[in-house]
Amino acid sequence: MKKIVSLLLLVALFSSCNEYQKALKSEDVSKKFAMADTLYAQAKYTKALRLFEQIAPEYRGKPQAEKLFYMYAQSYYKTKQYHLAAYQFESFVSGYPKSVKAEEGAFLGAKSYAILSPTYSLDQADTFKAIEKMQSFIDRYPNSQYLAEANGLTKLLSEKIEQKVYENAKGYNTISDFKSALVAFDNFIADYPGTKFKEDALFYKFDSAYQLGINSVPAKMQERLNVAKISYQNLIKFKADTKYKEQASDMYARVEQELQKYTK
Repeated sequence: MKKIVSLLLLVALFSSCNEYQKALKSEDVSKKFAMADTLYAQAKYTKALRLFEQIAPEYRGKPQAEKLFYMYAQSYYKTKQYHLAAYQFESFVSGYPKSVKAEEGAFLGAKSYAILSPTYSLDQADTFKAIEKMQSFIDRYPNSQYLAEANGLTKLLSEKIEQKVYENAKGYNTISDFKSALVAFDNFIADYPGTKFKEDALFYKFDSAYQLGINSVPAKMQERLNVAKISYQNLIKFKADTKYKEQASDMYARVEQELQKYTK
């Protein structure tokens, strides 16, 4: 019995593959559509895509086009071809704005851009684009069933941008370009007042001011030490029990010690 079942499955598989090959070579677009529809329903998206790519131009403006282009975009998404999925979903929503699938298509198009967003250390052009697309979706569908996920993705994307800017500022501190670090941290804190990196930014701003002051030429030392003092106070004001407290306190004590020389 097991051999018979296996044989029947093999025959069915061969027959299915044979029908697929026939559909690929056929000039009958309706036959191709029917096969692509079947394959899509079976979650065989890669095979379905080959047929969709063949017949898409022929179906523009036809009654079946809405269904076809939705499945076409979904097939790219399901096979993780996100650049193409984003393009096809945008095209679908533009062509069928009143479709019952328009909201889902708009979200998945924006989500495709979000998935394409690289790690924070790389160029963030795709991340900015993803934020723009996701915000456009939120504005267009403020009561969407996908709103919570869209907001969550926007938050993650925004934090990636914040981390990129923060790490760039910290990079100046790392290479001892403390003047540039101070400017970069000031801009970062002003641009992202609610950032989760604020405590770190405030500490490394203080560290940059401290290093610049302690190692300054005599003519500029007092002024720079006062900048360091204010930077320390801003850190403690933001978080009195900062994780950097021990290190920062020792540095601040040195700043106060050096400033005492200017009060005598």
